[in-house]
Amino acid sequence: MVSGGVALIYLVIAIAIIIFLTARYHMNAFVVLLIVAFLYGLFAGMPLPDIVKTIRNGFGGTLGYIGIVIVAGTIIGTILEKTGAALAMTNAILKIVGKERSPLAMSIAGYVVSIPVFCDSGYVILTPLNKALAEETGKSMAVMAVALATGLYSTHCLVPPTPGPIAAAGILNADLGLVIGLGLIASIPAMLAGYFWAVGFAKRYEIEAVLEETYDSLMKKYGKLPSTTLSFAPIAVPIILILFKSIADFPTKPFGEAGLAKFLSFIGDPVTALIIGVLLALILVKTESKKEAVSSWMDLGVKNAALILAITGAGGAFGGILKASPMGDFLGQTLSGYNLGIFLPFIVAAALKTAQGSSTVAIITTASIMAPLLESLGLNPALTVLAIGAGSMTVSHANDSYFWVVSQFSDMEVPVAYRAYTSATLVEGIVAIITVAILSLFF
Repeated sequence: MVSGGVALIYLVIAIAIIIFLTARYHMNAFVVLLIVAFLYGLFAGMPLPDIVKTIRNGFGGTLGYIGIVIVAGTIIGTILEKTGAALAMTNAILKIVGKERSPLAMSIAGYVVSIPVFCDSGYVILTPLNKALAEETGKSMAVMAVALATGLYSTHCLVPPTPGPIAAAGILNADLGLVIGLGLIASIPAMLAGYFWAVGFAKRYEIEAVLEETYDSLMKKYGKLPSTTLSFAPIAVPIILILFKSIADFPTKPFGEAGLAKFLSFIGDPVTALIIGVLLALILVKTESKKEAVSSWMDLGVKNAALILAITGAGGAFGGILKASPMGDFLGQTLSGYNLGIFLPFIVAAALKTAQGSSTVAIITTASIMAPLLESLGLNPALTVLAIGAGSMTVSHANDSYFWVVSQFSDMEVPVAYRAYTSATLVEGIVAIITVAILSLFF
């Protein structure tokens, strides 16, 4: 097998290939990651049977940990969209903060909705309401768009069960409850940074909302929305259960070692918790839509999860190859002298995100690179997941599909989107990593 230094050179080449094929030719990330994993193993001098075995084990091991959770989370998101529960949650937030602070309401709504839903989908779901509120309150769509987009982005990149962070947690063997708990903390300053950037900077760009429906007509179209409690339950209950499991598993054993502790450990397992979330989501479905919900809606959720499952598994395969190479020990020894700490995964993820566009690919690739380095660098796995998530925000521009969703659905011209929205993702990512760095002082 080659030396650690040569393996590191091959890693740089591998990353360049990933960026080139996904950004220039828009090649499917699943195929790219698997090809690169094979090539890296070959050039690193691994025995041929070991290459196949390592790739297979890395793929299967990663999906075995989080595959069911990703599918269940996607199904929950689909049902929240179809039943109008996403609008019900937003409406409840509006009643608390008031229509005069509608940008803040949309930031918070995006923050909540994007926990189980991809930010692209969440933006499309909430755009009619966002436009209606812009018209009713006289706010510029630049303000409303940036507020909603950054609210969605904060949890999309930092809080499981969104696929990217949960995939990173699986690859890095991080405690999922700790990732969720710390992710919820780190994502709040990130969301607020995006909101303040929207109302303080983006307001200079006056964009009128091209109205599809008024606020009142939008509410009438959905008819009777699900109750606020039931709408939040499919998101809140699984998160609470997973957090309780993490508390029960603390070394101090606060709930003892039998009875309640075992029950919490079972019910708070991510698989159990997310299946409970799916069942709670089904309660939102009206009687006349039950048949459609358990067939076509669930089918749609599974189909939406398929691509991210494939990419996640391929990322695990690449990570397995990297762990088996001498690159990890060499890079760990080399980088430990630079004292980059928690900023290292942020820098790697930010570079990958900016270069190739996809936050999810940036998260999974960076997690695969960092997995063999955690021990030598002394990094906390949960905080490393969050640092990677912060980097995956930085920055969203023209090679990112989300950039086009935000700009096109908000009628923003590209130069304006760069100035108002792309700059906001830079601010959001920097605030997020600063928050993670502060958290690293205590964990």
